[in-house]
Formats: sequence, structure tokens, C-alpha cells
Amino acid sequence: MKPILKDQQLDSLFEAILCLETKEECYDFFDDLCTVLELKSLSQRYHVARMLSDHHVYSDIVAETGASTATISRVNRSINYGSGGYATVLKRLAEKKQD
Repeated sequence: MKPILKDQQLDSLFEAILCLETKEECYDFFDDLCTVLELKSLSQRYHVARMLSDHHVYSDIVAETGASTATISRVNRSINYGSGGYATVLKRLAEKKQD
């Protein structure tokens, strides 16, 4: 993460997220924290990241997610040149499925 974004408030938010234990707790917390549009945008970007990591082409991603090509490009840039967050999550989830 870019150093300019790191601060005590964001640290506190991440600590709160890390203390959630169930999917239902996540639903409750994020329902209180975010608007429906914000949550839909976050989940759409994550869906795009999963599809990109599975080597889907842009046209298939647009058709399935409704994301714009600009959003897909941004997510692709993050996957290839970002902090590695998508890779970490996708790898851990894949390992979890294998267990």
C-alpha cells in the first residue's frame, strides 16, 4: 500500500475487519460501513480479479460482471503492478479449497 494511505484510522479499520469471524459478521459490518453501491463496486472488482487470474478475456468479463473496460484495466494493472493483495487472497482461497 502506498505510504500516503497508511494512517491510524485505516489501521483501525483493518483491525476491525480482521476481528470478524463469520461471513454473516462481514455482511453486518459492511452493511453498516458501506453503501450498497460501494459494496457492489468492491465485489465487482474482486470478481474481475478472479476472472483475470483465470485468464478470461475482457469481453467475457464485461459480459459476466458488467464492469467497464476501464475498471477491468485498472484491476489488471493492480494485479500486474500493484502491491500483491489480489494474488495473496486468490492464492489463499485456492489453497483453502484444496484442504
